[in-house]
Amino acid sequence: MSYYPYAEQYPVNRTMPEQGRDRAEVLAELKAIASEEDRTWESGQISGSYYCGDHDNYDFLGDVFGLYAHVNAQRDMCPSATRFEGEIIAMTLDMLHADAVADATPCGIVTSGGTGSILHAMLAYREHGATVRGITRPNVIKPETAHPAFDKACHLFGIEMRIAAVDPTTTTVIVDEVAKLIDDQTVAIIGSACNYGYGTVDPIEALSDLALARGVGLHVDGCLGGFILPWGQELGYDIPLFDFRVPGVTSMSADTHKYGYGFKGSSVCAFRDTAYRNSQYFFLTGWTGGKYCSPGIDGSRSSGLLAATWAAMVTYGRDGYREHARAIFSTAAKMQDAVRSHAELRIVGAPTFCFSFTSDDFDIYHVNDFMRLRGWRFNGQQYPNAIHMAVTGPQTQNGVADRFAADLAEAVTYAKEHAGEPAGSAAIYGGVPGGMTDEADDFIQMIMADMMDHQQGLPDPA
Repeated sequence: MSYYPYAEQYPVNRTMPEQGRDRAEVLAELKAIASEEDRTWESGQISGSYYCGDHDNYDFLGDVFGLYAHVNAQRDMCPSATRFEGEIIAMTLDMLHADAVADATPCGIVTSGGTGSILHAMLAYREHGATVRGITRPNVIKPETAHPAFDKACHLFGIEMRIAAVDPTTTTVIVDEVAKLIDDQTVAIIGSACNYGYGTVDPIEALSDLALARGVGLHVDGCLGGFILPWGQELGYDIPLFDFRVPGVTSMSADTHKYGYGFKGSSVCAFRDTAYRNSQYFFLTGWTGGKYCSPGIDGSRSSGLLAATWAAMVTYGRDGYREHARAIFSTAAKMQDAVRSHAELRIVGAPTFCFSFTSDDFDIYHVNDFMRLRGWRFNGQQYPNAIHMAVTGPQTQNGVADRFAADLAEAVTYAKEHAGEPAGSAAIYGGVPGGMTDEADDFIQMIMADMMDHQQGLPDPA
């Protein structure tokens, strides 16, 4: 893998070009690159990342986005932004059963993605805790399996992060461990529905009872599962309650750019009551440029993303989402059955559409090493080493689950034959868990250095 991509095929811009290039030439170049990169996921062998996989949907959303891409979401000049955002939030709240809330006014905010929704929720809890409870040293408590975006939010907002242990068998948080960590400065506790690593749902109802008893907020991270678990429940799958039907749930994150099948860069942070959402508003009334009032962290936003997200939701509708969920859950069950057919492999916990598996007989990364040779790209995990597969639309194509089963059988044989050797893979979130040596730390340092170099400008490849 090159860390200076396309240098052999196309000119590299190390400085601003003196003269602009022809638009047709640039477009042809980008079309060629896009077509080449699309082939990496069109086979259905990539975990997560490409949740829809339908080029007709992408083309349609591209047309919608193009109508509004140049538009800033300014309500007076472009009131359509208010319509799009308001209806995105309303449809999400409907899906998450906000109608069950009788004593408050559910609301939300459209954010830039899952991390954005988590940031807004944590900021809201910090500010609400300070205003309502006089908290000066806020802390939140998350399961160790909850997303690192919570740690990032705490780092950015000066909140203490406390980590609660997870039952290694169920991979869900131990509620008693959460209870031990709550004190008078706790603003919120966290549960996942489902967690990224294992596809398992934390005991939200038990966390709700705890939150209500101790007077703290409860954020349910549905960034991954928020737009598919509700349909799985409607289809009869055994998925515990996790949404606003649970009385202690005070906020949720759900990504429209995952199983909502919108473009990347959109998510919804939903609140049980306006009091939480309003807490994270920002006001500066004395600025010389005029009174500055911001409902979220972002300033300017393209209405293109709002329009495209809205268009995805209204064209799929409940029936469309339900049928896509039916195919995904069915495919996930078939792939999990393939894993269970091998005594050497073990599914971790009780997963949903997303699952993880490991081995007690050999390093599971040997399986990953072999599967990469067959074109599969999984997400690697650690503590313990495991392989994670988030089933999406591309995996529901005919023959993909059968190909997974056949390749996995060969991979198990390979892993047994190489059990005494070090594997070549490692666990890097959002990265490629393969093609590595046993010097993993050196590799990671190289990746980080490369990222920083590219943020500062392209170095001389020599």
